[in-house]
Amino acid sequence: MAAFDPLTAVTDAFTSFVFGKTETTRLPVRTSTGQAQAVYLPTAAPGLGDSGVIIGREVYSGKGYIYDPFQLYGQQLPAPHWLVLGESGNGKSALEKTYILRQLRFRDRQVVVLDAQGEDGVGEWNLIAEQMGVTPIRLDPMAALDQGIRLNPLDPSITTTGQLALLRTIIEVAMGHGLDERAGFALKVAHSYVNETVTGRQPVLTDIVEQLRHPEPESAEAMNVALEDVRAWGLDVALVLDRLVDGDLRGMFDGPTTVGIDLDAPLIVFDLSHIDRNSIAMPILMAIVGVWLEHTWIRPDRRKRIFLVEEAWHIINSPFVAQLFQRLLKFGRRLGLSFVAVVHHLSDVVDGAAAREAAAILKMASTRTIYAQKADEARATGKVLGLPRWAVEIIPTLTPGIAVWDVNGNVQVVKHLVTEAERPLVFTDRAMTESSAADPPSDPPSGSSPRSPMRDTLADDLDAETESRAAAMERLARADETVA
Repeated sequence: MAAFDPLTAVTDAFTSFVFGKTETTRLPVRTSTGQAQAVYLPTAAPGLGDSGVIIGREVYSGKGYIYDPFQLYGQQLPAPHWLVLGESGNGKSALEKTYILRQLRFRDRQVVVLDAQGEDGVGEWNLIAEQMGVTPIRLDPMAALDQGIRLNPLDPSITTTGQLALLRTIIEVAMGHGLDERAGFALKVAHSYVNETVTGRQPVLTDIVEQLRHPEPESAEAMNVALEDVRAWGLDVALVLDRLVDGDLRGMFDGPTTVGIDLDAPLIVFDLSHIDRNSIAMPILMAIVGVWLEHTWIRPDRRKRIFLVEEAWHIINSPFVAQLFQRLLKFGRRLGLSFVAVVHHLSDVVDGAAAREAAAILKMASTRTIYAQKADEARATGKVLGLPRWAVEIIPTLTPGIAVWDVNGNVQVVKHLVTEAERPLVFTDRAMTESSAADPPSDPPSGSSPRSPMRDTLADDLDAETESRAAAMERLARADETVA
């Protein structure tokens, strides 16, 4: 027991009288980290609920991360559209593919993929298509010459208004500017005449080109102009469309739509991997496929549809194609369409020729997933998307498979989990690896109840990982239970 010190007692009494009673000084407590962690309250943002498909785990809380735009729409999401950003090699492809595989576990889901990436001579979605028992719609100019796949812009399943809008979009994309009134009139007259006179078969682009080159006298008389004027107005239009008939894109769009394309299949893959991604052919293809789907695939049948576009900057970088897809996105609310755009860099689109259209499309995307980017790109991305400062700062430090998710302001850092059953299907770098090329693909997915959108193996793998993480934490806790 400490000896009584009169001077200390007098000093404490005087201090208490002047300044009030001082707090008792407590001795330090020696404990373990396992016990001390109970002092700190958990600080994790709320999740998105437990209805939908599992993506992975929140990095900071360890909770499972579940996302589904159709389940969240109207509650936490104003629109079901999704933008995925990030440099190559960080896990964008793996995320897209596992997301689609897990979404297809629901009976009321249907997916269309525009596959612009190529590997081993086929699109990177080829393995998944095979596992689903689906034949990709491979658009290839060389194959088309040998009775390959054709999509007819004048298919009767597309409305007359839709056909004319598609023709205008094709021409404007190829020319790089809008049609003037005279050229637009010549195209309208030729299209109307072909639709009225061609019977017993599908009208094709060759009919339009021929009519533009040799317009009927009635066309000129209707506007009280000379026939030569009408022919001159339509000359540039005819030259552009001639590229689809006799040019480098011949064979894919200059005949009746190929019989047997199953628009009721759960997965439809358009393989564009044989098209030069940097040529004008790509946005033209995007325009044709987009309008064709708009008028033949999207229907008011209460099915939930996902439209996933690889290399989406080809769309958003062209004002005319961007306007077309902007209209397509508006179907999301009325007909249950979720548009998923995959882009490497946001600067590819916001600094491009279609900056205004790109801003409108980005505004419609209420879900944004950002994988690792360089610091400058991350800051630019954060500014455009309105990300919090802490999220912008960690984007350059993210490792492959981990991304920042912004779901209408609910920002989380999420680690994407890929099961062993999915791994052979989502690898996109087989040419650079040895083991993945030898891995046999898993069995195709089979039906399950709407409340269980995952494979049984997926659930088992996630449970196993949960147990593994729990065991690791327990070992660490036991190791820390020593008195400091």
